[in-house]
Amino acid sequence: MNVQGRQGLKILSFGAGMQSTALALMSCENATAKKQGLPSPYPWIPVYDLVVFCDLGLEPSWVMKQVEFTHQACKEADIFFKVIESPLYQDFMENFGERRTISIPWWTLRDDGHKSKMPRNCTIDYKIETISKYVRWEVLGYKKGQRLRPEDSKAHEMHMGFSYEEKQRCKESTNPMFVNRFPLVEMKLVRADNYAYIRDVWGLETRASACTFCPFHRNYFFQHLKECMPGEYAQLLAVDELLRDKTPKPPMDSDLFISRSRKRIADLTPEDCNDAECLMYRGRQIWNGF
Repeated sequence: MNVQGRQGLKILSFGAGMQSTALALMSCENATAKKQGLPSPYPWIPVYDLVVFCDLGLEPSWVMKQVEFTHQACKEADIFFKVIESPLYQDFMENFGERRTISIPWWTLRDDGHKSKMPRNCTIDYKIETISKYVRWEVLGYKKGQRLRPEDSKAHEMHMGFSYEEKQRCKESTNPMFVNRFPLVEMKLVRADNYAYIRDVWGLETRASACTFCPFHRNYFFQHLKECMPGEYAQLLAVDELLRDKTPKPPMDSDLFISRSRKRIADLTPEDCNDAECLMYRGRQIWNGF
C-alpha cells in the first residue's frame, strides 16, 4: 500500500477489542452503503483507508478470532487491513533481567509495604510508534532520513476505539503526522453498546483485547485461562516467574507483579478471582474479557 501524495488518510488503530472492532465493522457498513449510493449509517465514522493491528505476540485466543473476523469483513468491503508483527512478548522474555526492557505497568511492592505501579510505555512503543513507522515508510513512501513533508503535517487522522466511559483517556497526538479522533466518544457509545452492536448486527460475541500478561486484567481473567486455556496459562506463569526470578535493568527496590493483588499468579485463591468485569446485555451479565 503506497499512497504517496494523498492527503487526509483515515486510519484505524485496531486493537481487536469490542470498541475498535465496532469501529471497523461500522466502517464496513458505511463502505457497503457508499457502493450502493446510500447515506452512511454511521456518519461519525469514515470508510477507513487503513485498519492496522499490531500483533504483540501473546494475546488471548479470542483476540485473533476477532482479528480474523474483522479482516474478512474489511476484505469484503474493500478496506485495506494490515497485521504488523510487533514482538513485545518475545522482546520481554528474551531481555528482561539482561538489559533494559520496555516499561510495562507492573504492580509493585516494596519490603516496607509501599505499593505503586510502573509507567506504561508498551502501548506507545509497540503499537502507536509501530503504526506510525508503517504509515510513514510503507504507506506514504518516505525514504530514510527524509524530512516530513509540510503536506503531511497533522494531515492524517488516527482513529482510536475509546468508548464514552473512557473519554478521559482521549489525548491529542504528539506525532507530527496525526490528529487523533475518537468516534465512539463523539457518538456517546459505551462498551456495552459496542458489544450489543457487534452481537446483534454481525453475530459475533466479542471480548476485550489485551496481552495475556497485561497487568490491567482482573484476577478472574487469570482463573479463566487456568480453567479453559492451559497452554496460554502456562505462558502467563512463565512471564510471572521471570518477574519473580530476575532483577530488572536498572535494578529496582520493589518486587513486580502481573496481578493487581500483588501475588504470584499461581498463588491466587478463588476468593482473589471473584472480580470479573461484566456488562449488561439483554438483561444478563456478560464477562467483558478483563
